[in-house]
Amino acid sequence: MKLHIIDTDFTVCKIKSTDLIDFTREFVFISKTDEEISLVCESERIPRGVTVSEPGWRAMRVAGVLDFGMIGVLAKITGILAGVNVAVFVISTYNTDYILLKGMDLDRAVEALSENGYVFA
Repeated sequence: MKLHIIDTDFTVCKIKSTDLIDFTREFVFISKTDEEISLVCESERIPRGVTVSEPGWRAMRVAGVLDFGMIGVLAKITGILAGVNVAVFVISTYNTDYILLKGMDLDRAVEALSENGYVFA
């Protein structure tokens, strides 16, 4: 399976409103529940009104479009990363999955995944 490292620094945030989010950017991830609105965005594009933020994240994407019938894609990746003590924040979209990890863990993660047959494109 191929993975692609996204050359961007990300911040994970809690926000009160989506009004000030710059949706023209390539990467804007939002989730809303009855308790919160979460935003993952480029660190240089954090909107005003953020209540809590956690900077320093990097991301990799599973290359291509994943079929909904595929089983264990994230379980395998996160299992390998857990085995080398790398914490993750995962985002799934209609097409694929994004695995965010702290920037200081990126090299260790790439090494572990490469040793387990993952290819970085």
